[in-house]
Amino acid sequence: MLTWLQKLFTRTGLATFAAQLVTPRAIPETLWQQTLQHYPFLAALAGADQQRLRQLSSEFLAHKEFSGAHGLVVTDEMAIAIAAQACLPLLHLGHKGLKLYDDFKGIVVHPGAMLARRKVLDAAGVVHHYSEVLAGEAMERGPVTLSWQDVAASGELASRGYNVVVHEFIHKIDMRGGTPNGCPPLPSRAAHAQWLAVMQPAYEAFKNQVVMAERFGAEPPWLDAYGATSPAEFFAVASEAYFVNRPRFEQDFAALAALFDAFFRNENA
Repeated sequence: MLTWLQKLFTRTGLATFAAQLVTPRAIPETLWQQTLQHYPFLAALAGADQQRLRQLSSEFLAHKEFSGAHGLVVTDEMAIAIAAQACLPLLHLGHKGLKLYDDFKGIVVHPGAMLARRKVLDAAGVVHHYSEVLAGEAMERGPVTLSWQDVAASGELASRGYNVVVHEFIHKIDMRGGTPNGCPPLPSRAAHAQWLAVMQPAYEAFKNQVVMAERFGAEPPWLDAYGATSPAEFFAVASEAYFVNRPRFEQDFAALAALFDAFFRNENA
């Protein structure tokens, strides 16, 4: 028997995510309710927002290719869970929402964390090779990779402001404005300057808090310290918390919460 997603993408007898554009079909009620049950921060949305998210998720699924790595089979439940969390930042972005994700098709799901080989050129011209453990990665104009282990744990990890799907798709939004720099695509230089006027001080304060905790034993920040590595990572880490545990996020980052509201809740975008 064909799964729901296979049926969604069947064209002239061919079941494929690479098929031509199709009219999205509603996510079945049973599958949608399972998603809400597993991810309480989605269940906490108002009824109208849940319905909007369900529609966005259907449209998202109609135009993306899912593939499993290392023998993983991506089920309907897994794809819908990823789609719903990927679309959460788009919920109030109006007509431009899904267009922010139209520069790629592929979503690769790994069973667990990935080991990525890296190389970096230092100031002396020496190339250093190293490995990095990743829960996800977003490539500019390329696919998104995700650890299913981390995606599945997102419901229980929301109290810590952690969500790998939101993190990687915020990177995708950041990339739409060019090289990721912690700023989404904005309509003018003035808007960009206003964004940085709030974001940059918050980032610098967060970096200082991380340094104080790691070097001098001060209280560690609530957000993942990985956000201190660059403005782009800070934007992604902060956005995770904003979308899955906004009340806690607002306690520590009231100015950022207001800034994110102005962008992500812009119904007239």
